[in-house]
Amino acid sequence: MPASVGRYVEAGLQGAANTKRGYAADLRSFEDYCQHHQLSYLPADVSTVAGYVSQLADRGKKYATIRRHVAAIAKLHQLAGQPSPTSHEALGVVLDGVARVHGKRQRQAPAFTVAELKQAIRALDLSTPTGLRDRALLLLGFAGAFRRSELVALNVEDVELTRLALVIHLRRSKTNQYGEEEDKAVFYAPSADYCPVRAVQDWLAVLARPAGPLFTRMSRGTSRRPAQPGTARLSDQSVNDLVQRHLGSSYTAHSLRASFVTVAVEAGQSNKAIKNQTKQKTDAMIERYARLDDVKRFNAAQYLGL
Repeated sequence: MPASVGRYVEAGLQGAANTKRGYAADLRSFEDYCQHHQLSYLPADVSTVAGYVSQLADRGKKYATIRRHVAAIAKLHQLAGQPSPTSHEALGVVLDGVARVHGKRQRQAPAFTVAELKQAIRALDLSTPTGLRDRALLLLGFAGAFRRSELVALNVEDVELTRLALVIHLRRSKTNQYGEEEDKAVFYAPSADYCPVRAVQDWLAVLARPAGPLFTRMSRGTSRRPAQPGTARLSDQSVNDLVQRHLGSSYTAHSLRASFVTVAVEAGQSNKAIKNQTKQKTDAMIERYARLDDVKRFNAAQYLGL
């Protein structure tokens, strides 16, 4: 790719960090495919993209991942002022075929129950800084319906304690790319053991700093002194590892957010109230996030009166 085009592609793909990283990796993969088969990368023709899509499908890539690759190729051509091969009807036929053969269902992070979360909190060693950090992250992540990228980006100065709630000021998020004012609020819980506000307060007392990353990596502990907060932020992967360590390997960091939506829907909360915390734009996203497909828990057949 010419350097000038690459510069514009980089600028055009600025956005949510995960999307940007995914597109960049997808375009490198597509370029490697084209070089290996001695095909034109830019502009690419529809047969080239169709062959690439077929290879991805044959290698077991998920349908949603393949669609993201196609979107990256479309963006590349758009920014370069070239007609996009991805809009060709023939490619649509190939994508439909992939969906029929391999299926479109996307694996989603499961939702945990409040009881499971409380059990995980009870198992933490709250006599250590690590235990206090993990409790604060789990409770804040769940009660605030946070994405992992939002959690690791939080700073101490983003946290404001008010009489009614703990307010988190989000500088940027997946749905807020331009730094518009956006807040989340988490509220006091009846039990101090499971209260996200008190958990964050306890962790802030350990951090004992007025600014900087809210959730940090820990130094290496010793037999005489437990691990202490460092200065480096937790990574996205660290949040995922933390969730799996405490809640089980079937869950992911995204389960924090999915569980909030599921519990809120089950409790009869309105879509408007849920979106006020999740910052989702449409009701359709709530339906996508709510894990209400367990036929043993969410089924009208329970209420037939037989």
